[in-house]
Amino acid sequence: MKRRTSIVKLLIPTGLALVGFVGAPSVRADEVTEWNQNMLQAGLVARTSPLIMTRVAAIVQASVFDAVNGIERRYTPVHVSAAAPRGASRRAAVVQAAYASLLKLYPTQKPALDTQLAASLANLIEDGEDVGQSIERGLAWGQQVADEIWAWRSTDGFTPAPSPFLGGTAVGQWRPTPPGFLSGAGPQFAYMTPWAIQSPAQFRPGGPPALASAQYAADFNETKTMGRDTSATRSADQALACRFWNASTASYYWNRVAVQLAEENDFSLSQNAHLLAALDIAMADAAIACWEAKYTYVFWRPVTAIPSLDDDGNPATDPDPSWLPLLITPNHPEYPSGHSTVSGAAGAVLADYFGDASSFTIDSDVILGVTRPFTSFTAALEEVKDARIFAGIHYRSACNDGQATGIQVANYVLQNALRRVHGE
Repeated sequence: MKRRTSIVKLLIPTGLALVGFVGAPSVRADEVTEWNQNMLQAGLVARTSPLIMTRVAAIVQASVFDAVNGIERRYTPVHVSAAAPRGASRRAAVVQAAYASLLKLYPTQKPALDTQLAASLANLIEDGEDVGQSIERGLAWGQQVADEIWAWRSTDGFTPAPSPFLGGTAVGQWRPTPPGFLSGAGPQFAYMTPWAIQSPAQFRPGGPPALASAQYAADFNETKTMGRDTSATRSADQALACRFWNASTASYYWNRVAVQLAEENDFSLSQNAHLLAALDIAMADAAIACWEAKYTYVFWRPVTAIPSLDDDGNPATDPDPSWLPLLITPNHPEYPSGHSTVSGAAGAVLADYFGDASSFTIDSDVILGVTRPFTSFTAALEEVKDARIFAGIHYRSACNDGQATGIQVANYVLQNALRRVHGE
């Protein structure tokens, strides 16, 4: 008993008590999934953009995976070699790796993170599975992994941010869009160091349709009709889907689905660590691949193209100066669709783990009480594409090509990263 008391004093941050944390319910998520949800909450509180959230999630889940893998030594690591001290607690390593990563990413949220840390450690100690030096070694190892992942990604090109990107004014070129007329978001993601793919341009799609082509006319007119703010063709449920998929980050949606399905399939802590690392690394690399293409092609948005009186050389695209989209257009080039690319990667990873014909329900952290049920990942990804078009912010080609790019990235990650060692 004296030994346990000393460990409690050692592990719990100064000023935090165990009252309220001891006696956790016997059935609960493990430390990997708990801290995955803590990560999503931290991103929500900080209002982290969907693009930046892909990097956040990859940093946290890579740290968690390498912390677990460094103890178990089953897979090739993301970055940190498997060199944990013998007897280190996996659970303690997970908690510290996630906590330390989030503290680097969200230093102003330290009080909330400290509270979450105290709760996790209290549960760990109360369960009595890992005690004494095992916990201490796990904490030290988790911190070491988080520090090494952070040092590595601190040189990935995310900072410093480049000069504001304003596009061009030629026909077909992206330029700042109403109502904010903001410069292009995240241009550095176009050249950031990927996590697993070989280069940002490895899976670059072929580009948007030529302005004079029949495909462009079809894309233009579909978005013009279905994506208009006052469209009579778009159904109420389609409009709700547009708002639903736009409300939260792709990282929130797909991490929640992953945890949901992992719980239904009784995944172990190790399986959860592997699943979430593969998911978030694939989404992070899909975002990098997408942004490389966006800032290569610099294609204009519907909110610019449809009202434009400039001649695009296509007799089948009639301008409408009064046209407005259902939703506010994101401030970056149109092709390819970011949501379709990142979601395509997520869907491919989750289908690989659970099968495409998996039933699941997606909720939103913003539109509370609204859920979207699906019987397959294919169905969900089709709704994502429609939601971006019917919101008036994308064309069909950008969504089709984006989804295909995301799937290519995911397949590469699944085949080349986090692989079993020793022929297992």
